[in-house]
Amino acid sequence: MSFRATVESMSKIMDDMGITELDLERQFLFGVYRKHIHLSKQQGTTVAMPNLPMAEGKDTVSEPAKTINGYALKSPMVGVVYLAPEPGAKPFTTVGTQIKAGDTVALVEAMKTFNPIKSDKDGVVKEILVSDGQAVEFDQPIIVIE
Repeated sequence: MSFRATVESMSKIMDDMGITELDLERQFLFGVYRKHIHLSKQQGTTVAMPNLPMAEGKDTVSEPAKTINGYALKSPMVGVVYLAPEPGAKPFTTVGTQIKAGDTVALVEAMKTFNPIKSDKDGVVKEILVSDGQAVEFDQPIIVIE
């Protein structure tokens, strides 16, 4: 069965059963990846909610959209972000640190490959928007640079 057919089949079953929300969870060595999906009857499509870090065994409430002031360095791929080269090591950067274009600020692991995320401009790290080991989406802001 194709992916599209699988999704359509699941959607029909969920409609028939009156299910409007779905929580997915996947256990990895580095932690738990959770995704909340809300089905909207008005739009007739599935809307994926943003990934929010969740403490083990605790629910989170969606936060209002945050305005980013400065340049947002975004993830070029879907994967898991790491803010240090290895567990327990000093992070690549911290808030307030001066960085230059080409400096590695994080790693994104995708398909068991660690991809360095390099700054594409000079500036000061104003904010780090992700936590170490968090799943990130394509084009998701990781770091704000001023």
